[in-house]
Amino acid sequence: MKAHLGDILTITTDRFVAPDGIGAIYNLLNHMTGDNLFTHQLPRAADECKPELLRQHPDLAGIEPPEFRDEEHFWSWLDEQTGRYGTHREVQPLPPGDHTRINPLDELAMNHPDVKVIAVELPPTP
Repeated sequence: MKAHLGDILTITTDRFVAPDGIGAIYNLLNHMTGDNLFTHQLPRAADECKPELLRQHPDLAGIEPPEFRDEEHFWSWLDEQTGRYGTHREVQPLPPGDHTRINPLDELAMNHPDVKVIAVELPPTP
């Protein structure tokens, strides 16, 4: 799939610079992992995907977003990066075995043992 540079940099820099919002990050990480991730699973998936993104795009390894003064500074910086590195990049899925599938409710319970997780099953719709 083609991903916006800002989406890729969000994963590789641990700074949110995705111009189209969180939905684009879900799309990128779901594509790379072959999973359908829940919000609380995004950080783990990003950690799994970061090395592979840098392997696929080693020229992005040195990019570090600054502390943005304001929205104008953000867009100016992002425009500079896309001018230098291109607006979109092709991203391949993770190699087999590089993503650990964990049931979202099990992972929520593992991450927050003090929170009671209650699963609700709905009957199938006709």
